[in-house]
Amino acid sequence: MKATIWHNPKCGTSRKTLAILENLSKVDVTVVEYLTDPPSAEKLAQLYRDAGISPQQGLRVRGTDAEERGLPDADDATVLAAMVADPILIERPLVETDKGARLCRPQDTVLEIL
Repeated sequence: MKATIWHNPKCGTSRKTLAILENLSKVDVTVVEYLTDPPSAEKLAQLYRDAGISPQQGLRVRGTDAEERGLPDADDATVLAAMVADPILIERPLVETDKGARLCRPQDTVLEIL
């Protein structure tokens, strides 16, 4: 099975999720450090659809200026554009497999798509 994780190595939850993936021999993991290689708006929209959440639910508010910018109440296109322009706004980690996608908070959520 292949899995892609949009990862921030400074995030404890992201590191724990990556460790779960790496410890499973059946999983071939691709790591994307999204702060330097952000996904497109289209890819983010697809990931959130596959995860069953809205872009607003995938928005990182803590430690960002998302609230000051009005992003929690903005439309999907505005939120996605802001995330692409400023990837710190993407809540992490996002994981995608052929079984779907999840925002893995808590990290054990990744097991739902393995």
